[in-house]
Amino acid sequence: MPRPPLLTGPAGPPGPAAPAAAVARPGRTLARYRPRLAALAAGALPVLAFPAPGVAALAWVALVPGLLLMRAAPGAREAAVRGWWFGAGFILTGMSWLTRSIGPGLPLLAVVFGALQAGVGVAAWRLLRPPLTVGRALLAPVVVAAVWLTTEYARSWHALGGPWALLGATQWQHPAVLALASAGGIWLVSAAVVAVNTAVAVALTAVDPRPRAVAAVFAAAVLAAGPLLFALRPAPPAAPAAGGAGPAEVRIALVQPGIVDEPGARFEASARATAALVGRPPVDLVVWGESSTTADLDRDPATLARLRALSAATGAELLAGEDARKSDGRISKDAVLVSPDGVVDRYRKIRLVPFGEYIPLRPVLGWVAGVSRAAGENRAPGTGQHLLPAVDRSGRPLPVGTLICFESAFPDMARTAARAGARVLVYQSSTSTFQRSWAPEQHVSLAAIRAAETGRPVVQASLTGVSAAFDAQGRELARLGTDGTGALVVRLPLTAPDAATWYDRVGDVVPLTAVLVTAGAAAVAAAGRRRERRGAGPAQG
Repeated sequence: MPRPPLLTGPAGPPGPAAPAAAVARPGRTLARYRPRLAALAAGALPVLAFPAPGVAALAWVALVPGLLLMRAAPGAREAAVRGWWFGAGFILTGMSWLTRSIGPGLPLLAVVFGALQAGVGVAAWRLLRPPLTVGRALLAPVVVAAVWLTTEYARSWHALGGPWALLGATQWQHPAVLALASAGGIWLVSAAVVAVNTAVAVALTAVDPRPRAVAAVFAAAVLAAGPLLFALRPAPPAAPAAGGAGPAEVRIALVQPGIVDEPGARFEASARATAALVGRPPVDLVVWGESSTTADLDRDPATLARLRALSAATGAELLAGEDARKSDGRISKDAVLVSPDGVVDRYRKIRLVPFGEYIPLRPVLGWVAGVSRAAGENRAPGTGQHLLPAVDRSGRPLPVGTLICFESAFPDMARTAARAGARVLVYQSSTSTFQRSWAPEQHVSLAAIRAAETGRPVVQASLTGVSAAFDAQGRELARLGTDGTGALVVRLPLTAPDAATWYDRVGDVVPLTAVLVTAGAAAVAAAGRRRERRGAGPAQG
């Protein structure tokens, strides 16, 4: 049989075939990176469900394009890479406002945090690729949600930046959904959102109608869980007023001076807004924002005298935000409770903002301060959390869980304050660096979630907005936006001192369970790979 013509003739170099092969390589590279770039773009889609875009309903389907890209990967390794790129796109978009403080550090942050989502890519690839069975239709939403939640829990470590842009925060304006937070914290809300997205992906891609039907029922059940819990579980019990005449309540004034850069002028603007409360219906507590004074109130009798006089004039204790250099030469951020008699107590911020208030590994990363607005020197953290022993205008105890700015992102801190007996959670804030960005709205949304988690009313006083108040179920009662100034007076119904949500009692059971599910799924997958390798060994005969 004659040989094909291409095999005849003398052996030699490939000739014109070589340039064609060389041209093919860039094409293969482009084909490889096209779905990765699509995953990067898909990572930005869920961000539209967060404040300030605020399309909360989008959260329930926004992960689907990314999950489908991960599912379509040719192998587990490529699925992990696509998950990584998806996570990087999510961080780059959701935290884009951080460029004002960390500058070129944001892409590095996106790469590090994006890598955590590689596991989501592998889980989506293994559980969503065909053939989709009824068993996978039930297993995929649970496992993918667990892996996603494990990544959220991992990056919630305060040294990595804390629990910012958790997917459950997209539902902050929906108290019926936030009922899940009262049971399992924001973690349970995030898990529900991811589970519904995964079920939608199953329903869209399954060929067999049975797994499609199972996925649809699963998604509907998860969507109904929060509203059902909200309807069936009573609101946190109200505390009785003195004398038994209705529920107890307090009136709190939130002071917002607006955009005033010079510290002395900022103090004066806060003082004027506070003085304007005199002659109006009395309040029980006046709250100033974070860094409302740069005076060390332990060593500045003149500034302290001003605050004591304002407290006496309004008939209410005043909670000031102190950002001052202390006697040891270090700067700290304190919440200082002042009465007509002087300083009652203070709380020092214990969880500082990475790069904003300290630079991790400053000898290595200190260069960031030279190319951005990162901290020029490290603030000194406090040593522990405790309640401030405020009293209302009648002298009755009003223990306050006071936390400062970034600390509103941490569920465990609000829970600790609630379990210690706080009647109200108070956040002092300053987001002036990030004015006219998504940051102020993202920040205030966290107060609503902390209220729903703990069953306590929550207020936030911000120098430049947003200042707001929420009831014990996370419903917004009042707000002063970033374009407002003055004192916002809010009336807060108090819950009973011994009231506790399920989340108050059990804590972070949901994310810890997610970690166990993720570890179990990884172990099962590893065992499957070992069986495949043994089965692919050389034939014996």
